[in-house]
Amino acid sequence: MSSTPPLPHEKLLDMLLDVVCVVDIEGRFLSVSAASEQVFGFRPEEMVGRTAFELMHPEDREASLAVIEHINSGSPSIDHENRYIHKDGSIVHVMWTAQWLEKEQVRVGVARDITARKRADAVQSALYNVSEAAHRAADLNELYARVHEIVGQLMCADNFFVALYDATSDELSFPYHVDQVVPPPPTQPLEANELCKQMIRTGEALLLTPQSTSPPRDWLGVPLIAGKATIGALVLQNYSGKLRYTQHDMELIQFMANQLADAIERKRTQSRLEYLAQYDQLTELSNRALFLDHLGIAVKRSQRGSLRLAVMYLDMDNFKLVNDTFGHGMGDMLLREVAKRLCLCVRDSDTVGRLGGDEFAILLENITKQEDAVLVAEKVLAALSEPYLLDGQTLISTPSLGIAVYPEHSRDEQHLVRLADEAMYRAKRAGGQRYCLAS
Repeated sequence: MSSTPPLPHEKLLDMLLDVVCVVDIEGRFLSVSAASEQVFGFRPEEMVGRTAFELMHPEDREASLAVIEHINSGSPSIDHENRYIHKDGSIVHVMWTAQWLEKEQVRVGVARDITARKRADAVQSALYNVSEAAHRAADLNELYARVHEIVGQLMCADNFFVALYDATSDELSFPYHVDQVVPPPPTQPLEANELCKQMIRTGEALLLTPQSTSPPRDWLGVPLIAGKATIGALVLQNYSGKLRYTQHDMELIQFMANQLADAIERKRTQSRLEYLAQYDQLTELSNRALFLDHLGIAVKRSQRGSLRLAVMYLDMDNFKLVNDTFGHGMGDMLLREVAKRLCLCVRDSDTVGRLGGDEFAILLENITKQEDAVLVAEKVLAALSEPYLLDGQTLISTPSLGIAVYPEHSRDEQHLVRLADEAMYRAKRAGGQRYCLAS
C-alpha cells in the first residue's frame, strides 16, 4: 500500500488564506506566500524586495513603526492592525501576528485580511454615530461637520461637501464645503454642476476615477433622498491618484447619506415650525408675539442704559375698501408692499411687525429724543402715502400712526403699545394720513 508524499512546506504555506511573509530588519519582504495576491493584490514576486511601508497606508506608518520596534526588541505581537493600499487603490485592513527571530535577523509575520469585518463594524458604528449626531447637533452646520468627521474615520475624506437642491429655483447651494483645491462655490443653477445634476435627476450614486473627471480625481457622490425627493448630494473627492473609492465605500456612504437626508428634513421642518410661530407668513415680518418679545427685551436694555425707545402703531386707511373693491388677493399684495416700504424706512437694528389685519408696529431702539421718532413717522407717512401699482391697478391707501416713547409716556411695554394704539386711533379720527403722539 503506497502513501502520498508530504507536500513541501512552501506549497503548504501557499494553500493558506492568510499571508505568511518574512521581512528583514528594514521591513523589506524576503519571501511572501501566494495569498498576497488575494489580500494585497500583488503577486509574491511583486512584493519581494519592496518594504512594507511602501504598501502601507500613509496615516498608519508612524504607529506601525512603533509596533515594529517593539517586536524587534523581542516582544511578539499577536493582534496589531493597520491598513494597506491594495493594488487596485482600495484600502485593506490587516491584522498581524509577528515575531522577531534574533538568530536569523528576520521578522516572520502572518497577515489576516479583516476588511469585511472592519467594514461591518464601520457600518454599524457610523450609522449609530450619524444617528446620534442628527439628534444632538444644534444646527445643520454642526451636523455636516460631524458627519464629515465620521466619514473621515472610515476613508479618505479630506475633500468633502454637501450640496442641497432647491426644486423651486432649480438651484444648488453648498452649505458645507471643504476642499483642498476648489474654493466653496456660490449658489448656482443645477445645470452648472453636471455630476450633481446627474445624481439629483436620477437619484443614483456615482463612483468615478481620475480618467473620467476634470480636474483628475477620484470622486464618490451619493444622493440625499428624503421620502421620494432627492434633496441634494453628499460628495467625497480625492486628488492623490493612489487611493480608490470602492463599491463598498459607496454603499457605506449611502447608508449615512440616508440618515443625513432624514435629519436635514427634520431640521428644516423644525425650523419652519419655529419660523411660523414667530413670523407673519404673508409679509415675513415679526408677528405680534415676537414683536412684543423684542419690545420687552428692549425696555430692559433701555432701563439698564438710560436709553430711549419708541413704539409706533399704524393702520392703513381705507384698507377694507381695497379688499371689498378688488378682492382679498389684492389686499394681500398691498400688505406685502406696505411691509417692504416700512422696512426701508427704519434701521436694521429696529423691528417691524405685523400685529394682525392691516395693523403694523415699529420698535425704534436707542433714540436720543422724542423728535427722532417723529422724523421716522414723517418718513413712514411719505413712503406709505405714495400710490401702489399692483397687478396693473393703481391704489391709494395712506397710514395713520400713533407714537409712544419710553420713558416719557410709560415704562411698561404693554402700556406703551396700548398708548401708541390709542394715539393711532386719534390720528384716524382726525382724518387719517397723519401721526399723533401719545398723551
